[in-house]
Amino acid sequence: MDLTIKLAAIAAIGILAQWVAWRTGWPAIALMLAGGIIAGPITGFIDPAVDFGTLYQPAIKLAVAIILFEGGLSLDFRELRHAGWPVGRLVLIGAPVAWILGAYAGHYAAGLPIEIAVLFGGILVVTGPTVVGPMLRQLRIGARPRDVLKWEGIVNDPLGALLAVLTLAYISYSGESGSAFRDIGIHVGLASLLAIGIGVGLAMLIGWAFPRGHVPEFLKVPVTFALVIVGFVVADVIEHETGLLTVTAMGIVLANMHLDSLGEMRRFKESVTILLISGVFVILSATLDWQTISRFEFRFILFLILLLFVVRPASVLIALLFSKMPWKERLFLAWIAPRGVVCVAITGLFALRLEELGFAEAPSLVTLAFAVVIVTILAHGFTARMLARRLGLDQGPGRAVLIVGSTPWSIKFAEALERLDIETLIADTSFLALRHARRAGVDTYHGDILESVHNDYIDISAYQAVIAATDTDAYNALILNELGPEIGHNAIFRLGTQTGKSTVTAPLAQKGRVLLKSKASLLDLLAREDKGWIFKQTRISEKYTLSDLKARLDDDAEIFAVIKPSKRILFFASVAKPVLESGDHVLAYIPPENDDKATMPA
Repeated sequence: MDLTIKLAAIAAIGILAQWVAWRTGWPAIALMLAGGIIAGPITGFIDPAVDFGTLYQPAIKLAVAIILFEGGLSLDFRELRHAGWPVGRLVLIGAPVAWILGAYAGHYAAGLPIEIAVLFGGILVVTGPTVVGPMLRQLRIGARPRDVLKWEGIVNDPLGALLAVLTLAYISYSGESGSAFRDIGIHVGLASLLAIGIGVGLAMLIGWAFPRGHVPEFLKVPVTFALVIVGFVVADVIEHETGLLTVTAMGIVLANMHLDSLGEMRRFKESVTILLISGVFVILSATLDWQTISRFEFRFILFLILLLFVVRPASVLIALLFSKMPWKERLFLAWIAPRGVVCVAITGLFALRLEELGFAEAPSLVTLAFAVVIVTILAHGFTARMLARRLGLDQGPGRAVLIVGSTPWSIKFAEALERLDIETLIADTSFLALRHARRAGVDTYHGDILESVHNDYIDISAYQAVIAATDTDAYNALILNELGPEIGHNAIFRLGTQTGKSTVTAPLAQKGRVLLKSKASLLDLLAREDKGWIFKQTRISEKYTLSDLKARLDDDAEIFAVIKPSKRILFFASVAKPVLESGDHVLAYIPPENDDKATMPA
């Protein structure tokens, strides 16, 4: 069969799994895993080793490099105000403890030779962005545990590979045993430092060239991609698996330079990373053939139990002992440690080298790695939200509404939402403009909303909708343009443009979803405020429908929003007309003479 058809199928399976996960709340990584197994060992439609031939291993390694770079690009040091010490403890204390306990479990439970057990224990230190990222995308658990899991996963990926390199170097060392640790430590240590230096150097090169205009805008993303691949390959040629250190260091340094062009680059790379994660996961799952499955032994079950319930919990709880992190967050971290692409890819590579060194048990490592990936993805993916809810960490879906711009109209709108038990926040750059909102008892935020969201001072995921209601049309449009990719373009709205006889409205200010069928501007709404217009809520039932409500209202009254029993709010906009059901509440904006008419008759 044509390879292009299989590539299309891989992309379709991966993205379909992501979409189903979004619709159902199921873990995306589990769905991608299932899709790859169905396409691979069950149906035989995809056989990566045969389909891709010699390109298979290099392609997977380069994909992992780009994924890790994008992960590093998301690691802003400002997040360490939440996660600094816990991340340091998990890396410096937790990783060695997990390595030692994993080695013991591999030797005594799985029956691996001690050398292989130590190597595999090092690999199992990794969690990684390929599995943690999709999981965190479906959870709202607060800044600290989220940032700790993200930082730990990205930093531990190259660390686990490095531990495996050290072990393999010791196993294959041909010198005197007394000098093995010294020689290997110097060799691998220098190679690692060089790899990190390459990553930092490439990041500094970008940081110097981009702001000075030495690279045009249309080439910035391709140049960055090329340097990531070159840096990874150069470091990997010097010492196997140290390329992961290079791309991670490069991403972290770039993330903390705060270059102007990184915003657009980050969004592009996030999209590419989702495609790569989806494709790589499907491909790796499809490599699970029946020969690999047949090597699974009953004693491996005990190893998996120890990995889930002893190794991870013990390493986390020991690392965070005497820390200030709340116990409920420690317990959550102690359970969550899914393994993914890096675990399987690195294990397969080292299994080949161990087999060359004469270890007959080496092929079993691949079977065990797949078992670890499948079990941890299923166990952690399907229980993460339940555990977060039991521990009180699950913040649930964002149901608040963010209103940008403090005016008499926006304050009255916020008060109407508060009466419907929907949390609201009014943000404005003017401290004086916020004083009326504060007097009304509405939550306020003083500062530029775009800067605050990008710097994580405001958690945008806590909001189901954003209303851009400032007195500047261009700024309202800018809010839609900048925050649309963060919260979703369907969840962000602006007021109508304030056009006049001598006013020329910029094209940018005319973009986006406009509230209300009339597309009223802020000036229009403030004029209605002066006339005494009010927000009125009415409950819709089978006997009293939206049509009945409209029939009772004057023509100039407007239906503003629908509030579902779950507190989900859907706005009537220029391009959106929500569907109403019995039990919904309708929020209407009406003239004062319509007050009695808007109430459902007895």
